[in-house]
Amino acid sequence: MNQLFLTRIFGGIALATCLLSSCHDGSHRESEGAQDSSDRPLVHASSYPLYYFAQRIGGDLIDLRFDTPAGIDPAIWQPSDDTVASMQQADQILMNGAEYETWLTQVSLPTNTRVDTSRAYSSRLISITGGVTHSHGDGIVHSHDGLAATTWLDMDLAKRQAEAVRDALIKLLPDAEAHLKTAAEPLLTEIDELDHQMIEAATLIAGIPLLTSHPLYQYLAKAYGLDIETVHWEPSIVPDAEGIAELDTILPEHPAQWMLWEATPDPQTEALLKAKGIVSIVFDPCGNRPENGDWMSVMQQNITALRALK
Repeated sequence: MNQLFLTRIFGGIALATCLLSSCHDGSHRESEGAQDSSDRPLVHASSYPLYYFAQRIGGDLIDLRFDTPAGIDPAIWQPSDDTVASMQQADQILMNGAEYETWLTQVSLPTNTRVDTSRAYSSRLISITGGVTHSHGDGIVHSHDGLAATTWLDMDLAKRQAEAVRDALIKLLPDAEAHLKTAAEPLLTEIDELDHQMIEAATLIAGIPLLTSHPLYQYLAKAYGLDIETVHWEPSIVPDAEGIAELDTILPEHPAQWMLWEATPDPQTEALLKAKGIVSIVFDPCGNRPENGDWMSVMQQNITALRALK
């Protein structure tokens, strides 16, 4: 069990419990009476978590945009010419960093408006080698070599990203510093609470081997001491013989009974896994807008899913 994990376990004992039902009062939602967007600085967010953090903190003070269509991974999305033009005119572009924005090499954006929200913890980024080249069923072929990018699944890093968003917005709107700091406090407290709930859930399943359907959970595993092995399966695609062989190679040394998925897998895939004694569990990274709820509620659902494995 790593030192960071132990430190955060003992840190949780001292944290005063803040129930999400009371802290999360919905004040982050867009108000119907927002001022005209032309009077507010234009801010783009490259991922839904960053959009969520910025909306909670900046609210009606900013004209906030998140352009990735539903059902598309923002990491491999290709922005349209109109979206790129809007980004080029933006006052600020909030970026995940850790090589999340794979489309960035194909567009030209001002460097002075780009905010890398993972820069403050660059020493904690995880490198991936030997990634399989594949597509998500959308015809876009890619590999997961490089840096693991779903940083926000470590709630401590998610908090640091939210703080980076807060600090960036203060730099953009210095006269609103006190307001922005006040708006950020409930969000940071709620992320702390998620972190400690995640630690508790991980403690319940410590040592239990898990599978993940995609290389998205490296930060989750490292932060919370989860024992995972990964295949390269897509929820919407039934694995072929090569994919099944990949799983069969892992199981003798890693006899997992659960597989974490970013979305509900095809029923045929679920049946295939069930025949091998493996139950499919959705643990949504929430890189894009969820169909229901928001980033906070999805993370809470993920914690509930982990607790059910004990």
